[in-house]
Order: sequence, then structure tokens, then C-alpha cells
Amino acid sequence: MWVTQAFRFELDPNRAARVALAKHVGAARFAYNWGLSRCLQALEQGLPLPSAVQLHKEWNRWKREHAPWWVEVSKCAPQEAFRDLERAFRNWRQGRAGRPRFKRKKSLDDNKARFTGSIRVFPRHVQLPRIGKVRTKERTDKLLALLSEGKARILSATIAREADRWYVSLTCEVERPDPPLRQGEPTGVDLGLMSFLVLSDGTRVDAPKPLAKVLPLLRRRSRQLSRKQKGSKNYTKAVLRLARLHRRVRHIRRDFLHKVTTWLAKAKPVIVVEDLDVRGLGRGMLSRAVADVGWGTFRRMLEYKTRWYGSQLIVAPRRFPSTRRCARCGQVGPRLSLSCRIFRCAACGLELNRDLNAALNLRAYGLAVLSGPTGSSPGSDACGDPSGGGTALGRSTSHGSGKQEVAGHSFHLAG
Repeated sequence: MWVTQAFRFELDPNRAARVALAKHVGAARFAYNWGLSRCLQALEQGLPLPSAVQLHKEWNRWKREHAPWWVEVSKCAPQEAFRDLERAFRNWRQGRAGRPRFKRKKSLDDNKARFTGSIRVFPRHVQLPRIGKVRTKERTDKLLALLSEGKARILSATIAREADRWYVSLTCEVERPDPPLRQGEPTGVDLGLMSFLVLSDGTRVDAPKPLAKVLPLLRRRSRQLSRKQKGSKNYTKAVLRLARLHRRVRHIRRDFLHKVTTWLAKAKPVIVVEDLDVRGLGRGMLSRAVADVGWGTFRRMLEYKTRWYGSQLIVAPRRFPSTRRCARCGQVGPRLSLSCRIFRCAACGLELNRDLNAALNLRAYGLAVLSGPTGSSPGSDACGDPSGGGTALGRSTSHGSGKQEVAGHSFHLAG
């Protein structure tokens, strides 16, 4: 099968390459803001939004008089920025995101630029349009072997700056062997803040929580920055120290999520998780703790890695009462406060850790899905859901319909 996969390398640019990288990132940010101002003017006047092609044509006329530096950067930087802007407005109109905002130099996500066209990879270098060959800090042998064998094709390259380091992410179309669909018992995975995840077999995995560990140091460096005079050399040094700390937190969290999702996708044939409202939880009292564990990134990684390794991912509906349901008798009890860590069933007297109880209920949901009429979808009777539920065809399953009905019925663990 052909999949879209990114290969990320840290760059080791010399002084000239570092200047060229910064110019392209700045040009992409400037073009995005330039196009956004045109789009906002069109909205105020009641005119249709200009497309990326229209913005690029207008940019080519405007830049010759107002942006003499355009000859120093590749045409890909503004061109891809306009495509990003068009995609951002499409997501806004379809309700998937907020209205696009102007990019800022100090924002991490706004220090990026994408290239298309002639991009080449060497054992210790990456060649980018207009910038030329830039040395990488690690060897690119794995990607180079795939390219030489015809099993990969480079689609684009994205450069990004994090504090004082530069990275390049090569988006490729890669041919991966079709893994056989593995069969086996489902494993319920309950995500939490005390333990990052609890499996239905009793396994617990704790999150590193890098932000919580460095929070005192983060506050101290933030106070040091606030006392510096803006524009001074000491202010620049304080900004760099703070950015390096944020980068370290981000890399620790991402490394942990990659390792735990790869382990689950390789070791468990069927994985059952719950559809959590991460965006809503991120606006509550526990917003910092929720952001520190990275539930959204965990779900996204698990979706594509289960396809890579032949396992199945089943997603329980958002209103499925995994925490309130008794794993023994199926009785649904009242809501539990966060401080209550033990689930007690008033019907059968079961006392169990609330996270383990939720994982067992998710496992039971997976068993009900797998035992449907087709063996691969819940059908019309699974879990007592007359609405039909969702579909489990493929290796990633998301049940979005029939949430209210599924939550109102009970099923029990086998044995």
C-alpha cells in the first residue's frame, strides 16, 4: 500500500544557509499575511474570497513594485502560503477551525515554509529550491534507500525553526508492505491524567508530563524575560533560553507518544479507545494537564500506525459511559468526581479502580463490535443499538452515530 509519510531531519546549516532559511520563512509569513488582508477586505465588501491562484497572480504583480526582496527567495514560499490560506478559510467555513489570523514571528507554528519542485536527498545533505544543499545532523540513509529502490517519492519539504535549531520535514509517498489483518481479543485503553493509559489487562503506563516537571523553571525564565529591556542583547538571550525549554518539553512529549503508540499498534491486534472531547477538556480547569499529556496527538498517531501494522482501532462513542458502567453487571451509576478513584457498584457490590473499570467496559464494547452480524461491524443489533452504529471496515473504526442509544444499553464481559 502507498501511504503519505514524513521524514524529519535536524539541519546543520552554515551562516549563509541559516540566513537563506530565515528569509524563506519570513517571506512565507509575509505572503500569508498579505493574502489574509486581501481576503478580509473581500469579506467586508461582500465579495467572494480570492483563491490561491488569484492571490498568487496578484502577488506577482504587486511584488515587483513593493517587495524587491522577492528575487532572493523561491517562488514556492509565497505560493504554498497562499494554498495554506485557502485551506484555512475552507476549514473555517466548514466549521472545522476558527477564522484565520495573522501570523507572528514569535509563534512556533508561524515559523515554517513549504517547498515543492526539485528536492533531492544526499547521505548527509538535503537540497532545497533556491537554498541549495544544507547539511543534516543525522544520516538520511533510510529515506535514500527507499528513493533509490523506487519505493518513495518526495512530495514537498517543510522547513521549520524551533528556537535556534532548524528542521526539515520531507513529505513522501511511500510504499509499505500490506500487513495481514491481525485477529485477536480486543484491548480496552482508558486514557487518564493520573496514569496516561490503563489497559483492560491491568497494564498501566504513566506519562512523563514534561511540562509539569519544568514548570518552576519555566516560570523563573519567564520572569527573567519580563525584566529585560526589549531589543537588548540580554532580552534576546532570555527569549532563546525560554524557547529552548519549550522545545525540550515538546520533544519529550512527542517521543513518548511515538513510542507508546508504536508499542500498542504492534502488540495489540484490536485496540478500543474512547472518543474524547479533547478541545472541550482543554478549556476547563485541567487545561494545562490535558495539554501536557497530548491526547489528541495520541489518537492521531494511533490511527495511522494501526493501518501500518495491521491492527484494528475501534473508537467508542463520546457519550459511552465507560467510567459509570459496572464492568460486572452493566449497571450505569451516577457521575464520579475526579477525586473518586474507586468505582463502587450499588447493584452487585463490585469495587474496582475506576480506570481499570473503564478499560474493561471499552474491551466489552470492542467484543460487541467484533461479534456483530458481519463480524466486522456492529450491525443493527450490536450493543442493543437499533440505529445501526458505525462501521468497522478497514483498520480504523470511528463510531459517530447512535451515541445516545449505545449509551443506554448494557453488555457484560464474557466470563
